Amino acid sequence: MSDETIMPDIDDAAAAAAFRRLVAHLRHRTDAENIDLMGLAGFCRNCLSDWIAEASAERGTELSKDAARAAIYGMSYGEWKDRYQGEATPEQLQRMKDSLAKNA
Repeated sequence: MSDETIMPDIDDAAAAAAFRRLVAHLRHRTDAENIDLMGLAGFCRNCLSDWIAEASAERGTELSKDAARAAIYGMSYGEWKDRYQGEATPEQLQRMKDSLAKNA
């Protein structure tokens, strides 16, 4: 399978709009904790932050880790954690570990 088959060419403006919608959705759904996202999908808000920072660097625009996280969270990561992040359960940690193994 070619990359084109797996991911057809999407207009940059449409991709950017979809990404912004995803970020807005995740900002609204603070009940969807990162540990759960990692356990189910293998990525979380921090991954999106890293990806946007990497994509920015590839295009010649440096974006610090803190700035990238603020762009995704809509506030500093520390503030988001204080407001919304609970203590991870052993079950959540195991799901995340299992999910990460699938990504390897």
